[in-house]
Amino acid sequence: MKSSIVPGVAVVCGGPMPEGPEIRRAADRIANVLVGHSIKKACFAFPELQPFEERLTGSVVEAVDTRGKAMLTRFDNELTLYSHNQLYGRWFIVKRGELPDTRRSLRVALHTNSHSALLYSASDISVLTPGQVQLHPFLSRLGPDVLDEGLATDVITQRLDQQRFMRRSLAALYLDQSFLAGLGNYLRSEILFGAGLHPSRRPVDIELEGKSRLAQETIRMCRRSYRTGGRTLTQGPGRKKTERFWVFARASKPCFACGTGIQRKNFSGRRLYFCPVCQV
Repeated sequence: MKSSIVPGVAVVCGGPMPEGPEIRRAADRIANVLVGHSIKKACFAFPELQPFEERLTGSVVEAVDTRGKAMLTRFDNELTLYSHNQLYGRWFIVKRGELPDTRRSLRVALHTNSHSALLYSASDISVLTPGQVQLHPFLSRLGPDVLDEGLATDVITQRLDQQRFMRRSLAALYLDQSFLAGLGNYLRSEILFGAGLHPSRRPVDIELEGKSRLAQETIRMCRRSYRTGGRTLTQGPGRKKTERFWVFARASKPCFACGTGIQRKNFSGRRLYFCPVCQV
């Protein structure tokens, strides 16, 4: 399943380590061309998945959902295509018969009469029955999805008070998918800045007002990122239209709130950005 090079097609989802909002936006665009349509041909690069090609061909796509950074394409025969982009996976939507301008390896191809949804470079791919979805080793340990419309601030504050989470640093907690699914490195920096909390703080040491503020910022930042395509910075004095973040990837640049230089440190093995004055 190697692609030839055909220019001029749209990229659906890509970039290094997309987080929950990016995966949800990709799922929305894939759903626009797949949901309600019959799969005329399904192709898999991995031999262990190829027996499903015949079973998916002729089925109708009922939904394209996300759980954190995983995408679930659901078919009317009760099978679900599970995919996780990880670092290198990338989805493309093209008109049927075209291929994107890429030298990546094609892993999954779902063709309708008019369009194709193509997944390149990903390796974490499965076709699951309903029971297997419930028992999936990654899905089964996920916390609430940060973009779930039903996610309320009190759910987050209650999780912050749970024994397994309360004594961990916010820097570590806000990368843990069992705490909240869909968070990642840029969202971690942006949420903690918005809440005014230093990344080394622990929930057990934070007063109720601080935890409530953190919960509110978690929902607000994630939903804003989903609406804007990954931009968390709002417009204001001294903010260029090309700038996307309050603190992420802004080491040594002045904080938009107080003017202090933004600091970068590694927490939990990943780079994190924060303001040493605004975040206490």
